[in-house]
Amino acid sequence: MSVVTAPQAELFGHPTGLFKLFFAEMWERFSYYGMRALLVLYLVKGFLYADNEAYSIYGAYTALVYMTPFFGGMLADRLLGQRKAVIFGGILMALGQALLMIPQKGMFFTGLAFLIAGNGFFKPNISTIVGSLYPPGSRMRDSGFTIFYMGINLGASMSPLLCGYIGETYGWHYGFGLASLGMMIGLAIFVMPTLISQALIGLASVAAALALLYFRPNSPVPIALNAFTAFALVAAAIVSIKALSRGGLPPEAGQPPANARGGAAEKIVYLGTIVLIPLIILLVSGFALLTSDGKPVQLISNETISNLTADAGSLGPTLEIFLAEVSKPAGLVLTMTGLISLLYILTNMLRLERVPRLRLVVAMVLIFFSMLFWAFFEQAGSSVNLFTDRNIDRTFTSQQIELSQVGQTIELQPTQEQVGFTNGTEMFTLDRLDQLRRENQERPDFTIPWMVAADNVGMGLATRNAEIPASTFQAVNAIFILLFGLVFTALWGLLARRNMEPSTPVKFALGLLQLGLGFYALYYGTTQANERGIVGLQWLILGYALHTTGELCLSPVGLSMITKLSPSFLVSTMMGMWFLATAFSQYLAGIISQFTGVGHGGNGSPTAGIIPTMTVNTYGDVFWKIAITAMISGVICLMISPVLKYWMFEDQPES
Repeated sequence: MSVVTAPQAELFGHPTGLFKLFFAEMWERFSYYGMRALLVLYLVKGFLYADNEAYSIYGAYTALVYMTPFFGGMLADRLLGQRKAVIFGGILMALGQALLMIPQKGMFFTGLAFLIAGNGFFKPNISTIVGSLYPPGSRMRDSGFTIFYMGINLGASMSPLLCGYIGETYGWHYGFGLASLGMMIGLAIFVMPTLISQALIGLASVAAALALLYFRPNSPVPIALNAFTAFALVAAAIVSIKALSRGGLPPEAGQPPANARGGAAEKIVYLGTIVLIPLIILLVSGFALLTSDGKPVQLISNETISNLTADAGSLGPTLEIFLAEVSKPAGLVLTMTGLISLLYILTNMLRLERVPRLRLVVAMVLIFFSMLFWAFFEQAGSSVNLFTDRNIDRTFTSQQIELSQVGQTIELQPTQEQVGFTNGTEMFTLDRLDQLRRENQERPDFTIPWMVAADNVGMGLATRNAEIPASTFQAVNAIFILLFGLVFTALWGLLARRNMEPSTPVKFALGLLQLGLGFYALYYGTTQANERGIVGLQWLILGYALHTTGELCLSPVGLSMITKLSPSFLVSTMMGMWFLATAFSQYLAGIISQFTGVGHGGNGSPTAGIIPTMTVNTYGDVFWKIAITAMISGVICLMISPVLKYWMFEDQPES
């Protein structure tokens, strides 16, 4: 990482270039999380995949999207420089989001492939540029990364509220199209001169804020979420425009290394990436596009897997799912990449002197704990997302069926409130609700005749506009980041001034412990479900709040930790290693989520016959096991933290 040495303009003690990167990354995260909020729901409801098939694709995609930054970091370190890598990655990601708008499986997987390749260049290198703005040993770096992290989460909070709501209400392709537009705005902010970047920040922020206030359900929770996010967006834009009036991103930030060959070597990188796109398509689809039945390919037969797990006792089902996933093409590639990258890091580590070598040991240990954290945390996009759709009370009812209405036929807008009740003699299921909404996509306010039966008494009645889409809750974590982010920044600063700030390893341990408590809240909520299997919204909100405080203890300081503990010639590679570990987390998250899978798939709908009472205990059992495992991991990290703190050698200069 080439640190900027020329004097820089500052705002609040931070280089003003940080605020340009803040908005470039914010819009990129808007794009990514907008797509993520819709991905599993789209696979299950749009392409009619069974839960486990959707989880498998989701796990493969999110794993690969975090695997490629390892290579993007190395190529930036040696050839492109971070600035060119960010631009190239942004272009690929904008194309990928645009392809998702086409409702065809081949185009869908091609879009995912472009997103995977683009993220590899974009993600590690924009974070590295942030680190380069601060001189070695700067005590402002942690708080700078926390501010940058708030930009990530501002984008992550906007995207489910806009992309998710518009995609679920008006059509999936509209949601994906909005995500593509966000990526193009972020890229333009990054590459344009400072004055144009200021204009883009202001205009895009005002437009998005107005959209947040207009496109929303008519319920208290989304009204509050959208209004808060709109306010935060406009406030951030005002601060960033003011900061950039003092100066922009230094021209030397993110430039290629002095010994970079450039020219032909750069062209080979660009061309080679495009050539690899078809391979990435096959990996993320599990080679399903080449098979007649459209099912993912396993490289180890089911018979062999069954033999390997036959004597595994209670761990048999767990090992069977794990081996089945790892034996798929994406799992095999990820495993091989992990082993090769680990060997590369260890080889370089052995060549270092004692202090930088032990610092890298600390970085690798903390990367391992971060991998555990994200494997559990990332249930948010898969199992927690479907749990929210199927079992969380998301509807604000205006009235209820009364005893006097039994035997009558009424017109109503079907919502989550009807799932699990009988319409005449027919049980109203999740599948039936999804089917009706697909058939009436152009008329979101459609109604159906409902024959009131005796068991309908007390059933809530509401308009669809009073039902919060499940994808909206993907914004809750990010909004909590915005609420708590500055509090944590101030807290770390206050404790540091009193020499009481927890070390980075202790912060990691606190993160895991709070994550475990969050999943315990979700589990406890399932034990308090009503007779229909519906869980109170407060348990989901509490779970997300604890996940967020845990995340703030671990993630922003994790990015800062990588830039502090890595030798200068390895920093982008180690940043890539951080994201590669996250790739393993994502793949593990996909495997873990499969233990909550329901439905049969095949020619029929994957959710046929499913009602909330059939799923609530399945989710609760898995959330309980995650809670216990996360808290045990946190205790272990806390126990070894004194040794890790010593090996960080914080009193010596960075290498």
